[in-house]
Amino acid sequence: MVSLETALLTAEAALRLTLSGGAGLQAAMSCWCLPETDRLMLLVLHFLHYLAVCFSPPKYSFLHQATSAPPISYYDYIIIGGGTAGCPLAATLSQNATVLLLERGGSPYGIPNITDLSAFGRALSDLSHTSPSQRFISEDGVINARARVLGGGSCLNAGFYTRAGARYVDSAGWDGALTNESYRWVEKVVAFEPPIKQWQCAVRDGLLEAGVNPYNGFTYDHLFGTKVGGTIFDGDGQRHTAADLLEYANPEGIAVMLHASVHKILFRVKEKIKPIAIGVVFRDAAGNKHRAYLNHGPKNEIIVSAGALGSPQLLMLSGLGPKDHLKAHNITVVLDQPLVGQGMSDNPMNAIFVPSPSPVEVSLIQVVGITHFGSYIEAATGENFAGSPQQRDFGMFSPKIGQLSTVPPKQRTPEALSRAIDSLQALDPSVFRGGFILEKVMGPISTGHLELKTKNPNDNPVITFNYFKDPQDLQRCVDGLKVIENIIESKAFTKFRYDYLSIPILLNMTANAPINLLPRHANVSTSLEQFCKDTVMTIWHYHGGCQVGKVVDSDYRVLGVDALRVIDGSTFNNSPGTNPQATVMMLGRYMGVKILKERLESFKTN
Repeated sequence: MVSLETALLTAEAALRLTLSGGAGLQAAMSCWCLPETDRLMLLVLHFLHYLAVCFSPPKYSFLHQATSAPPISYYDYIIIGGGTAGCPLAATLSQNATVLLLERGGSPYGIPNITDLSAFGRALSDLSHTSPSQRFISEDGVINARARVLGGGSCLNAGFYTRAGARYVDSAGWDGALTNESYRWVEKVVAFEPPIKQWQCAVRDGLLEAGVNPYNGFTYDHLFGTKVGGTIFDGDGQRHTAADLLEYANPEGIAVMLHASVHKILFRVKEKIKPIAIGVVFRDAAGNKHRAYLNHGPKNEIIVSAGALGSPQLLMLSGLGPKDHLKAHNITVVLDQPLVGQGMSDNPMNAIFVPSPSPVEVSLIQVVGITHFGSYIEAATGENFAGSPQQRDFGMFSPKIGQLSTVPPKQRTPEALSRAIDSLQALDPSVFRGGFILEKVMGPISTGHLELKTKNPNDNPVITFNYFKDPQDLQRCVDGLKVIENIIESKAFTKFRYDYLSIPILLNMTANAPINLLPRHANVSTSLEQFCKDTVMTIWHYHGGCQVGKVVDSDYRVLGVDALRVIDGSTFNNSPGTNPQATVMMLGRYMGVKILKERLESFKTN
């Protein structure tokens, strides 16, 4: 029989070998003071977790851990970021070229906190270093999150699927036929019609009573009035993400590397000649450095699809950005481009929680009111958002998540979070029965900026969104809240509200929750403007930083350099439609088709 000491040493050696100094090993080492039996159990659990994460059967044959990447490799296209745009882009380009897709996170498959509708919010409240969600707090004091998982934000969001409006498509200069074709390509895999139940029906009818007409039924199209939109959750409540679009990929033409953190883009720089992107440097989970280069060829490119935070951050880390800012971080300047990181926006969201005397279904965003004054009205209900004593993360009331949280962000120690969760579990379940009606501002007009904090690409940059800096954004918020008040007081909504909870009481109840890091004002129900400012939250629709006409041209080529594009939401001047994910996925497909067409035409002429 193997002794405890031998088993312990074997487990310790195995863990050391497999994690090679990774964060999991560091966590295990921090507990060496435990008794030997507990220490062995901890090691085994860490080892099993590592095996589950890194060696679970991949959905695709071309999915690999970056630790398996060669020190040097060559491809026609290198795409940085396997998110909402990167996955459809890579799948499309792989049809007629070799593609390397580098994703800093892991696979979403087999993780219930990502795939199950009933688990919405848990990934966002996971603050661990292995979480698919990376917490950041803007300089405005609003708590936010960015994705680090294959599929990007489509693995974390509330699932609403809706197209951009015709006016948006025209202003972006996109070809209408190819845009519609690209949307349909996406929708065959990830979009579904949601089941509409009582609470969402009441919100729908309340919107119509409030004058948000006409009723447009179920549609993916962006139309003024009230409609039911699509969802990326299927009839079984399973999430379908941008990673599912890799089903379209040519397995022989693509390699996807997980836990591959890109540290910089490499350029060939010669005097009086444009800098040209030639490759990238990335590190795997064990910290090993790899280089990937472009094959020789006039149409081969590096494409950055790292999102509204990651793309401008990576350009700066690679030497493209404001000269003085780069020099302050001791970064060699490849191109002085002062507009990288500018034009950052996040659509401000404000919500009112409505306790319900009647049971409510679990529903994420399904119904939307699209107003003419520039505010969108949506709603969500059930344990996912409101939480329950059985669900220790408590949805949007989670002590961890930051949206309508019960513990102020600066006080979120492990002990404080545990006490808050215990106190919430002691409450009557009826406290959590109800839902949110929310409004978010179109655009928005207000913008901010992004700067580097460190030279580590895995660290969050410093972001300022300047919520409500433009008075028109604030007025849109106020007008949206007035519509919400009319919905709550509508005949259609009677079943789902307590008569004794007046609108001022509901406003003050919502405002009293420590939603963000901003100071509070007493009795905000007397001023909707103050309520907007005090209770502003994110709905995770941030964009900008690499905008068209400022950092990239209309074909998303980075201005001033060759062989480099940015294709993702960082290029948007405004957030498309009511929710951007459908358009970001569409853009990946759209640009993939255009790039391949350019490639084919180039080969024909040569």
